[in-house]
Amino acid sequence: MTEGVTILAVDPGTKTGWAHSCGTSGTWDLKVKKDESSGMRLIRLRGKLTEMKANVGVTILAYEANRYSGQGKRGSAQVVLSEFQALIKVWCLDNAVEFSGLSSSEIKSFATGRGNASKQEMIDAAIKKWRRPFDEKDNNEVDALWLLEFAKERFLV
Repeated sequence: MTEGVTILAVDPGTKTGWAHSCGTSGTWDLKVKKDESSGMRLIRLRGKLTEMKANVGVTILAYEANRYSGQGKRGSAQVVLSEFQALIKVWCLDNAVEFSGLSSSEIKSFATGRGNASKQEMIDAAIKKWRRPFDEKDNNEVDALWLLEFAKERFLV
């Protein structure tokens, strides 16, 4: 890895997958709790990004960009994903962190060779590559790991 460059990959959502080039990964639960405003998701995400920068450094943030095509997620889910993306961009600008949004089809194609791979195919490819089990019910960490691998190849060549 290029010296001084640290990459954080984020698959934004209420359960956000993340992977860092230092070798750690996981998920953040940004769910709104009872009696909280919906803005708490954004406050939690901003806090997690700030914590990562302080603890392990972030010079590049790669995130899965939700490009609305008129199909798939609609309504409030689309609004939440758009808010996450906006927050990520503003946070990066405020913290002098380079950022890049990569589409889900780019990430899936990188991982499996197919831009429309299923969640299970992404998990199976991750198990094969990293030789460890992943939660079959939650693909968020897997998506972030693949996003990190793609970002390393794209930005550190």
